[in-house]
Amino acid sequence: MLSKMDLELLYDLSSPYSYLTSTQIEGLAARAGVRLVLKPFALGAVFKEQGITSSSQIPERRKYMEQDLQRWAKRYGVPFQVPTPFPTNSILANRAALAADEIGEQPKAMAALFRRYFADGKDLALPENVIAALTGAGLDGAALVARAQTQPVKDRLRQITDEAIRRGAFGAPTIFVGEEMFWGNDRLDFVEEAVRAASK
Repeated sequence: MLSKMDLELLYDLSSPYSYLTSTQIEGLAARAGVRLVLKPFALGAVFKEQGITSSSQIPERRKYMEQDLQRWAKRYGVPFQVPTPFPTNSILANRAALAADEIGEQPKAMAALFRRYFADGKDLALPENVIAALTGAGLDGAALVARAQTQPVKDRLRQITDEAIRRGAFGAPTIFVGEEMFWGNDRLDFVEEAVRAASK
């Protein structure tokens, strides 16, 4: 059950701005004294539903985005590279994060999977890379990938994605403070202000 003081991060493991946000938002939640709720969702399905073309598919936008991502990574002091291929099919990885959530390990799984793609440049569409990332984080990667391919986990990802669309999400990361929505890693100052206001 969510409360007005829960901070929700909707992310896709193929989203570089979601990766950047993930490196900062745990600290934000800790400073504000609120619970962070992580929700992977299928960004491609959101784009399809809303008729949106990813910036990565538009040459001039992609060129700018790659420069912008490097700026943000430098500011945050985190490793980053534009992986190959980019973007990639992240459905399995997103499901694996949900499988890890069932055992209370989603934060660890999310961080490991993001690092595998955006720091190490390993394609998360390949099951072996997902398994390696999770195993390297001290989890049972093979078991989580197997669980990720079961119907309950597939249904959960679809449910979260449908809910994101209903709530107005159109990109990643999407952050909710109650029902107030924020989009992008460059809105974290506003997110922190909203969380503190909601916590009073």
